[in-house]
Amino acid sequence: MNTYFITGISTEVGKTIASAIITEALETDYWKPIQAGELDHCDTKKVKQLVSNPKSQFHDNAYALKTPMSPHAAAEIDGITINLNKIAAPKTKNHLVIEGAGGLLVPLNTKQTIIDIIQPHYKVIVVSRHYLGSINHTLLTVNLLKQKGLEVAIVFSGNAHKTTEDIIKKMTNVPVIGRIEEEPYFDKNVILEYAAKFRSTIKKF
Repeated sequence: MNTYFITGISTEVGKTIASAIITEALETDYWKPIQAGELDHCDTKKVKQLVSNPKSQFHDNAYALKTPMSPHAAAEIDGITINLNKIAAPKTKNHLVIEGAGGLLVPLNTKQTIIDIIQPHYKVIVVSRHYLGSINHTLLTVNLLKQKGLEVAIVFSGNAHKTTEDIIKKMTNVPVIGRIEEEPYFDKNVILEYAAKFRSTIKKF
């Protein structure tokens, strides 16, 4: 069974929508280890509301923090320290999608960051969205993952920007699963459409 770790080049780039699409496309389980803030409308609930298939299971966060901040700061407010030993992937016989928080170097505590959650056998999907600086952020993210010996693919999110995407594809030389357009809304039907578009490419990754 494959485990797909969804990370982004920054915050608010479309990780949760990408996670929902991949969960739907492969009928995987879904897990977000660390949720910081919006506990009543958390990413797990958002993905669950967008996924149609009956096979996917949605696993509880290892840490559900109250404040929408970097995990290390949100944990401090809650009076706890995030311990990686308490972040263990759920036991499942299904494929698993894991959604990270922010980017790879978002701190969890004073020594560890999101990348320390990623295990050697995970396949990592980087969500890249065009903005000033996004080329640099994408190359840094992909290169760090490659240095760790991890398999990497990219999903582009938002309006197309040819020059940005062309140079990212050329300089990273990793598979591109597809593009999530700047849709007016996302519901189960839209997710199903993207799942159908992405399914064959994801399976090849």
